[in-house]
Amino acid sequence: MPPLTRVRYRDAGVNIDEADRALSSIKKLARQTFTRGVLTDIGSFGAAYKLTGFRKPVLVSSADGVGTKLKVAFLTGRHDTVGEDLVNHCVNDIAVQGAVPLFFLDYFAVGKLRAKVAAAVIAGISRGCRQNGCALIGGETAEMPGMYADSEYDLAGFIVGAAEQSQLITGRQVRAGDILLALPSTGLHTNGYSLARKLLFETAGFGPKTLLPEVGSTVGDALLAVHRSYLKPIRALLAAGLLRGAAHITGGGITDNTPRVLPKGLAAAIDTGAWRIPPIFEVLRSIGNIPLDDYRRTFNLGVGMIFVVPARSASKAEAVLAKLGETPFRIGQVTEHKRGRARVEYR
Repeated sequence: MPPLTRVRYRDAGVNIDEADRALSSIKKLARQTFTRGVLTDIGSFGAAYKLTGFRKPVLVSSADGVGTKLKVAFLTGRHDTVGEDLVNHCVNDIAVQGAVPLFFLDYFAVGKLRAKVAAAVIAGISRGCRQNGCALIGGETAEMPGMYADSEYDLAGFIVGAAEQSQLITGRQVRAGDILLALPSTGLHTNGYSLARKLLFETAGFGPKTLLPEVGSTVGDALLAVHRSYLKPIRALLAAGLLRGAAHITGGGITDNTPRVLPKGLAAAIDTGAWRIPPIFEVLRSIGNIPLDDYRRTFNLGVGMIFVVPARSASKAEAVLAKLGETPFRIGQVTEHKRGRARVEYR
């Protein structure tokens, strides 16, 4: 009988030593985000967090990914922004319901683990967590050869926040006549990248270093612009008692996301002349001759967040936002919903 061949885990495509190097960097980055509520160190089987400072707390959670924006990171070799995108997207999703972020966990899955790439991705997550006062208390780094290409990875995030039950934003207070205030996006954020990549790289034949004169940046820079956080303006409007509803404009655009904060029987009238659509979106539309409805439901078109405020308090809300350095604009109004009409009408 021939001698048995020794087969190590590395021969199957999994490098434990590289995983250890990655974990060493991750621990340092995660500890930079720890808040007083964190009770366990990175590496525990489960992460523990002590909830304090609330009378009747309600936990608000969300999970999301970065989507095919990751393909742009692979193409450019830039991996330090997608983690920040992920955190900010998740933070916005719970902030619009009145929650403050408490802690965050990530899932980073690769075909072939490279410690430097993993560290760059987690550095972005750590930066996003620090900026939002959120602790990165755990996660999973999975090396799965054969599941992903060697140079690619997937990234997902899980966030938990808390709000006083009496301060949850549910949209129940929204009334016809309320004003819709919008804040600009910082680009595509994390939605519409499958279409954007097809148009820019396949249809137009551009590369990541192609300069877009209309935009004033390269294709790569325009597509990797970080999805911003709206936590501070949301908290400021809440503290001032001015916020009745808030919609994070993600996949589905203004068309699909605005109705999520409107009670039954109400609709939204959007003034298309209230803001200038950023050039990157107009470039995309011109390349693909995108139908208007598709255009509005695929991209945020320069609107990252919409607030619902009482008409009598709209000027005060604008002043609160301006103090934070924001540039709000009145994008529309809440109206009565007429049977057979769309929940969001553009005028």
